[in-house]
Amino acid sequence: MTQLEPGQAMKEGMRRLASGVSVVASRNAEGEPCAMTATSVTSVSDNPASLLVCVNKDTQTYKILTSCPEAPLSVNLLAHEQDDISNRCASGDPGPSRFDIGDWDLEAAAPVLKSGLASFVCRTDQIIDYGTHGIVIAVIEDVLINDRPIDPLLYLNGGYCQAK
Repeated sequence: MTQLEPGQAMKEGMRRLASGVSVVASRNAEGEPCAMTATSVTSVSDNPASLLVCVNKDTQTYKILTSCPEAPLSVNLLAHEQDDISNRCASGDPGPSRFDIGDWDLEAAAPVLKSGLASFVCRTDQIIDYGTHGIVIAVIEDVLINDRPIDPLLYLNGGYCQAK
């Protein structure tokens, strides 16, 4: 086994954990949509129905969630063929151009990807600052489940893969 400092060792170890890929979307104070790719999403509780998302503090989405905590957000689970949406929301222009790829419902309170596996429409309950990230705990207000095969986009060892 290789001996590394704890931060680097954590990153190397986590490369071995497959994660589902999601896009978190919301709106700024002016109503403009924003989105970011996230691989750190998990359920918290079923009562109240809630989930958490870890959001890097350097992102536009983090700035919006902390400055507009009342704004709804959506967590959209991507299907294996939606890596182009993930890539668009992970880099480049943080603004509305992120919604040029995919079939987004931009009329919804929080933008929702209509062709994803599922979309959770939430309100922020808490944001806990920890290190480089904010841990967003969100209460689920609606769940939209797509009637399609469950074929998630996964992230593993620095790249995308598909469940078998």
